[in-house]
Amino acid sequence: MLHVAGSPRPQTLEDLLGKDLAARLDRMDVLTSKMFAGKLPGERRSKRRGRSVEFDDFRDYIPGDDLRHVDWNVLARLDKLFIKLFREDEDLSVQVFVDGSRSMESGDPSKLLFACRVAMAVAYVGLVNQNRVSAVSYVPHGSPAVRRLAATRGRAGIRRVARFLIDTMNAKPGDGVEPASVTDFNAALRIAATSRTGRGIMVVLSDFLVPGECSRGLDALAGSSTGIAGFDTTCIQVVTPAERDPRSDRTGALAGDVRLIDAETGRSVDLTLSPTVVAKYKERFESHSSLLRAQCRGRGISFLRADSDTPVDRFVTDTLRSGGLLR
Repeated sequence: MLHVAGSPRPQTLEDLLGKDLAARLDRMDVLTSKMFAGKLPGERRSKRRGRSVEFDDFRDYIPGDDLRHVDWNVLARLDKLFIKLFREDEDLSVQVFVDGSRSMESGDPSKLLFACRVAMAVAYVGLVNQNRVSAVSYVPHGSPAVRRLAATRGRAGIRRVARFLIDTMNAKPGDGVEPASVTDFNAALRIAATSRTGRGIMVVLSDFLVPGECSRGLDALAGSSTGIAGFDTTCIQVVTPAERDPRSDRTGALAGDVRLIDAETGRSVDLTLSPTVVAKYKERFESHSSLLRAQCRGRGISFLRADSDTPVDRFVTDTLRSGGLLR
């Protein structure tokens, strides 16, 4: 990938979202095709019955039931005890995972900036709808490599999430980071999967440009390797236009004889970008994305791909809505 001088990094919540997008997000909600049991009263309709103001049904009285829920009018008419059931509204767990590895810093705007803005938008929607929101970041060049923001709830948590994402973008190399941790993306996904609080939605934002496959990490998200199911997961692969087609880079730097340096390992390779080489690269890049899409769908995980220069407001309000993540 080509590193270019990008836009200034956000320093505040307003830099991440902007007032116009925030106002539009106030009218949206997170959406899941699965039914989960929350931990706290919230604003989401549940299949469970419990305490609320919305009547749902009756059932026979069982000794030990709360007498406050007995329908005394029915008792007077039928001489039989019935308990009133009410529809219980519950919260939902929403977790965002952001890949902060070196490869995510390419592009203008960078893939990392795009990912953090989308993560902030999803977290914002979850918080304004009284859901529990947590965040995990993978910063292999930092210490620790995997960072986690504990679950927060309500509008008061919005700036906490914003600060977490801003700190992810500004992470500095830490002391004592083992080289082996640099490419252990699968382990980071497993940590995120096992550190969740409650069942719910997981949104993973990454370029997924890691050695080998991401199957072990995807298994963890699907619960097949951890035994902990419960996520309705969406993986969003963030790429730059130049990664899809090196000849599309507007700087013109990726042409002719070039030296490519791996942002993660520092290894370099010299080559000539001939039409044949570019065509082969594009074929392999699309093959990688197709494999990732197939691996996700085979595990019941939704998959989306986004260019880093896509306007965030359009991606959130259009693509995420049509993709079934927001409504």
